[in-house]
Amino acid sequence: MNTAELVDLLAAKDEKITKAQAKALVDGVFTAIRDAAVKGEEVSLPGFGKFKVQDKPARTGRNPRTGETVDIAASKKLAFQPAKALKDALAA
Repeated sequence: MNTAELVDLLAAKDEKITKAQAKALVDGVFTAIRDAAVKGEEVSLPGFGKFKVQDKPARTGRNPRTGETVDIAASKKLAFQPAKALKDALAA
């Protein structure tokens, strides 16, 4: 499912919401999650899961083609941890 399909689904579920309003809602949710991640905050959505920022330390890697060692800089990663209810729904 992509953003357009999600917007269509929201607009179809509630006749009071237009596609433009549904798109604004979807964009607002994603913007709020992004802004929280940039601040390093965790976003918890009960019954769905958690988005959290993980720090990846700098490390030394190896170029698979040449075998040469390469320094990999520290970085941050946005991770998603599904809630138990979502895991159970997927298993059913």
